[in-house]
Amino acid sequence: MIKLQVIGNLGKDCVTNTVNGKNVINFNVAHTERFRDAQGNQKDKTIWVECAYWTDRTGIAPYLRKGTQVYVEGSPEVRTYAKNDGTTGASLTLRVLSVQLLGARNEGGGGGDYPGGSGNSYAGSSGNSAPVSNDMGSGPIDDLPF
Repeated sequence: MIKLQVIGNLGKDCVTNTVNGKNVINFNVAHTERFRDAQGNQKDKTIWVECAYWTDRTGIAPYLRKGTQVYVEGSPEVRTYAKNDGTTGASLTLRVLSVQLLGARNEGGGGGDYPGGSGNSYAGSSGNSAPVSNDMGSGPIDDLPF
């Protein structure tokens, strides 16, 4: 088995379809590498990876939005196709086995970019912090319960 791991940002919102009674989430991930050419000039090279996630767990779909940074892992498939000019093109498709959300791109400030939320992030605060009482006995007050 060949395994491909990609960390990058989604180029657009995902699309969820049903094919032959099975759910598939399609999305694309862009990974940009910076390097110096022979003349010492800095260049960027972006590789786009088309992803197909065949799963019954479609609950992640609302979070796969443009700009979200993800880690995807799966098996690569190379597909060839005929271009309009008659030449043959190739695309890299990843049959996703697992996907992890790494973060969201902030656009214009504010909190998280996730749907259904009010801009709150998991580790951050929304500015509505309640006073902390010191009723935890003799333990340190900065000790987290998890």
